[in-house]
Amino acid sequence: MHPTTDRRPPLLLAMGPGVADRLLTDAHRARLAALTRTDPHLVAHDLTAPGPRAAAALAEAEVLLTCWGATPLTPRVLARAPRLRAVVHAAGSVKHHVTDACWERGLKVTSAAAANALPVAEYTLAAILFAGKRVLRSAQRYAELRAGHDWLDESAAWGNYRRTVGIVGASRIGLRVVELLRPFDVEVLLYDPYLTAPPPGAALAGLDELCARSSVVSVHAPQLPATHHMIGPRRLAAMPDGATLINTSRGSLVDEEALLPHLLTGRLHAVLDVTDPELPPPDSPLYTLPNVLLTPHVAGSLGNELHRMADQALEEIARYTRGEPFSEEVRAADLARSA
Repeated sequence: MHPTTDRRPPLLLAMGPGVADRLLTDAHRARLAALTRTDPHLVAHDLTAPGPRAAAALAEAEVLLTCWGATPLTPRVLARAPRLRAVVHAAGSVKHHVTDACWERGLKVTSAAAANALPVAEYTLAAILFAGKRVLRSAQRYAELRAGHDWLDESAAWGNYRRTVGIVGASRIGLRVVELLRPFDVEVLLYDPYLTAPPPGAALAGLDELCARSSVVSVHAPQLPATHHMIGPRRLAAMPDGATLINTSRGSLVDEEALLPHLLTGRLHAVLDVTDPELPPPDSPLYTLPNVLLTPHVAGSLGNELHRMADQALEEIARYTRGEPFSEEVRAADLARSA
């Protein structure tokens, strides 16, 4: 009798230092070892100069499992991986490491962007509802007063009932936010230049109209040349007094120089999970303004939410081993309109 051929595809993990330990549980590693021929504890951090074990694994690899900090797959790196056929990215955007050389090689690519979209949408929903209730301001006032107060009088303009919420971008995240808002008594406006019909629970609007009518404007468009500073001076000036701008996308989509005067006067409020630059300078007023909630890019997957991305990546690997197409395949043409 001849020995049974092991048809499991060889796989190599390729991601930044420490990422795999946060991404993969023992159960994930066990499933990965069952689905593929891999050392689930061998992680290649730098494919441009891999150590001997990583270099040997890369030369045999049919699949790369990548995440944050993955090495860009340049022609030089791909030359070290002659058998590579697929890249499974256990995170959102693949723009950092999937290069034109990958498409020229005909590699199949998938990402866990759908899984990563969920916590961003949840963060956004919380921000929208808290903005309407002025939770940040009322908590600050409560700490200042430390005494009884006529909150009904002060809160006369607060609340979420029949507010208008503007969603900028029909991305996975934007559409998920629209879906999450459906149980609430709010009007949802959606802007996306590529959308011809609205999803349930939203009405299409031009960006100028959306900014002028919305009590909350939430940005979910991709970072592209066409979206740079799309929320600029004119649209910021059109936002109603007391409106809140939420940005969980990329800092460059908002002209922060134009936004800052509106924040300094208190005319507008903001929830900013991303800024431009990514880390504001130490003297930035964004850290201390009472009408700004500034968070350090935490809306996306973190903590145990990384395991959801690992689950999706492993499902895609399972599909690959069965000879099925990826359910969340990324194509070169998609990147012109996505994050």
